[in-house]
Amino acid sequence: METQQVAEEREQAANLPLFEIKEAKGKLAFRLFSSSIFIGICLIWVYRLTNIPRAGDRGRWVWIGMFMAELGFSFYWILTQAIRWNVVRYHPLKHRLPQSYDDKLPCVDVFVCMADPTLEPPALVINTVLSVLSLNYPTDKLSVYLSDDGGSELTFYALLEASHFSKLWIPFCKKFNVEPRSPEAYFSQNFDVQDSANAEQWLFIKKQYEDMKKRIETVCNKGSVPEELKNQHKGFLEWGSNVTKQNHQPIVQIVIDGRGTNAVDSDGCRLPTLVYMAREKRLGWPHHYKAGAMNALIRVSSEISNGAIILNLDCDMYANSADSIKEDLCFFMDENRGHQIAYVQHPQKFNNITKNDLYANASPALNKVELPGVGSFGAALYCGTGCFHRRASLCGSKYSEEYKGLESLETRKDDKRTVIELEEASKVLASCGYEEGTQWGKQMGLIYGCPVEDIVTGLTIQCRGWKSVYHNPDNTAFLGVAPPTLDIALVQFSRWSDGMFQIFLSKYCPFIYGHNKIKLGAQMGYCVYLLWAPSSLPHLYYAIALPLSLLHGIPLFPEVSSIWFIPFAYVFLSKNIYSIAEALICGSTFKAWWNLQRMWLIRRTTSFFFAFIDCIVRQLGLSQTTFTITAKVVTDDVSKRYQQEIMDFGSTSIMFTVIATLAMLNLFSLLVWVLKMVLCGLEYEAMEMLLSQVLLCGLMVVVNALVYEALLFRKDKGSIPASVMFKSMVFASLACLIPLKQ
Repeated sequence: METQQVAEEREQAANLPLFEIKEAKGKLAFRLFSSSIFIGICLIWVYRLTNIPRAGDRGRWVWIGMFMAELGFSFYWILTQAIRWNVVRYHPLKHRLPQSYDDKLPCVDVFVCMADPTLEPPALVINTVLSVLSLNYPTDKLSVYLSDDGGSELTFYALLEASHFSKLWIPFCKKFNVEPRSPEAYFSQNFDVQDSANAEQWLFIKKQYEDMKKRIETVCNKGSVPEELKNQHKGFLEWGSNVTKQNHQPIVQIVIDGRGTNAVDSDGCRLPTLVYMAREKRLGWPHHYKAGAMNALIRVSSEISNGAIILNLDCDMYANSADSIKEDLCFFMDENRGHQIAYVQHPQKFNNITKNDLYANASPALNKVELPGVGSFGAALYCGTGCFHRRASLCGSKYSEEYKGLESLETRKDDKRTVIELEEASKVLASCGYEEGTQWGKQMGLIYGCPVEDIVTGLTIQCRGWKSVYHNPDNTAFLGVAPPTLDIALVQFSRWSDGMFQIFLSKYCPFIYGHNKIKLGAQMGYCVYLLWAPSSLPHLYYAIALPLSLLHGIPLFPEVSSIWFIPFAYVFLSKNIYSIAEALICGSTFKAWWNLQRMWLIRRTTSFFFAFIDCIVRQLGLSQTTFTITAKVVTDDVSKRYQQEIMDFGSTSIMFTVIATLAMLNLFSLLVWVLKMVLCGLEYEAMEMLLSQVLLCGLMVVVNALVYEALLFRKDKGSIPASVMFKSMVFASLACLIPLKQ
C-alpha cells in the first residue's frame, strides 16, 4: 500500500508540466529584416514590368523569362519566411519523472526497418538493434522488432547472434553508462584503456563484439548459413528452397521472449522482447515498400506487445542517447498537453559528417531553424525515422479529449499464449491478403501510393486533429549514415523531391487537404519541401539564361549607376549575409556554408529537375512509382576520398552530365567576355550594362571549382569520366550557338 508521502509526490508530479516551449530570440528583428527584403523584391518586380523590351526588340523573351523565374524565386522565398516567422523549441523536463513513476511508464515498441542485406549489411543493422535494446528503460516494457523486407536468412542469423551478445552488452551499457549505445560506434571512439579502472571488462566486451561481427561477416560473405548453425534454431526452417526475396510466406520469429524466466542477461536481469518479421511477399501482390512494412509491424506488434508508444528507426540509425525514450515520453505524459500529441520527431543527424560537410548532409539550419519553425504551428513533419508515435494516432484514430491521462497509454495485455501461438497468430497479420478490403494504407497506418509515405502520413494525422512536436536535443538521440558519394546523395534527393511533389499534386496538397484543419503557416511550411521539384525550373533558367545573355551581350539587369540596381544588390547581399550568419550561429563553418550553396545549386539543377520531369510523366500515366534503396556501405577508396573532402563523381550518371554542362557553359561565357574586353576593348557603358551578369557568371564559376577540378585535372577514380567531359563540352558548345534574337 502506498504511503501518504508517495501519493502526495505523485499528485505534485502530475500537476507539473513535463515539457516547456521557448521562443527563439530575435523574432522582431527578423520580421523587420524580412519585411525589408520583401520591399526590395517588390521593387524588382516593378523594374521588370516597367522595362520589358518592346515586341521585336532583342532579348524580349529572355527578359520575360527572367521575370517569371524571379516570380518563382519570390513565391518560394515567401514560403520559407513562414517557417522562420515564429521559431520555437521544445524542452522535455525529464527530472520531473520521478522513480515512483516507473510503474506508470507505457510500453514502447521499437521498429527497425531494412530492405536489402546487400545494400544494408546485417552487421550494420544489428548495431541499431543492440543500441535500442540497451536503452535506459524498463526492459519489461520494451520490445524491439526488426522488419526484414529482404526476407534473408543472413539477417535472421545476424539477429540471433545479436540476441546472444545482448546478454553481455545491455548490462555493460547500464553499468558504465555507455554512449553511444551502438557497439560499433562506441568501440570506434578513441579510448585510453590503460586509464580505465575497468579495462579488463572493456577489452572482454570488445573482443566478444568483434568475434560476433567476424562470424556474421563470414556467413554473409558465403551467402548462406551453414547447416550446423541452422540446426541451432527452429526459425531457419522457414527458409526452404522456394523462398526468395520477392516470393515467400510470412515469417515471424520471437527471438527473445521478454516474458520468459530464461530471458535474462549476464547479471540475471530481464531482457527486452526481440522479434524478427519478414512480411509475406507474393508475385502480383503490391507490397507498398516501407509503408507496407511499417503497417505490417504495427499489426504484428499489436498481437505480441501492443506498446502504446512506437519508435521507428531506419536500420542505419542507432541510438546515441541512452535516455531518449524517457525524454520523449515527457511530451506524451504531460498532464495538460500530452494527450494532444501524436508524434515527436527527431532530426536526422549523421555520425560520418566531414569537417566542412562536403555534400551538405548535416543541414544545421534545417534542423535548428526550419523544422522547428514548422513545428511551431504544432505540425512537425514526420520524416520517416527517429520518430516516437502514439499508436492510436498511427492507427487512424482522431484526436479526442478521451486521450487525456496516463490511462490512455496503458495498452499492454496480459497474454498467456506460448511463443509458437503468438508467432502463428502474428503471421496472419503479416500476410499479403490481410489488408484487402480494409482501411490500411488509406485511413489506418502509413498512407500508400507515395514514395515519401512519412510526410503524407504526418499530414493526415495532423488533419485528424492531432499535434506533433519537433525535438532537437543537445545530446543527439539518434545517428545515421550520410551518403558518402555525390551520386548517392543526388539519387536520394531526387526520390524525396519526386515523392513530395506527388503529394502537392494529389488530394493531399496541404492548401487543399489541410484547409481549416492545420494552420496556414503549417501549410506553407509543408510546401517549402513539397515544391522542391518545381523550384528547379527558375534556378535552371537562371543557370542557362545568364551565361547565354552575357555571351550575346544582352543586358538583363540595371546598370550599376542606376537607382534600380539598389534593390537587386540589397536582396542578393542581404539574403546571403543572413544565410551565412544563420549557418554560423547554428554551428556550421563558412566553408560548410559554401559547400551547402554548391550542393543546393547541384540539387536544384539535377535531382529536383529530374524529379519534376519524372513526376509529370507519372501524372500523365506514362510510368509508375518506383523505390530506390541507397547503399549504406562503400569501398575503402570512396570512403577515403569522402574523409578528405574530395568530391566523388566516378560514374556516367546523366546528372553529372548536366552539372558539367552548366559549369562549362558558364566558364565559356565568362572567358569569351574577358577575351572581348581584352582584345576588342569594350566601352565603359557596355561593361556597366553587363557587369551584374559578369559577376553572377563569375560566381557560378567559383562555385563550380570542384567540378572543373574533377573534369580537367583529377586522375583518380572519383573524377568525372572522359565520356561525361566530352558530352558536357559538346552540349555547352552547342548551347553557345543558340541565337537570342528576341
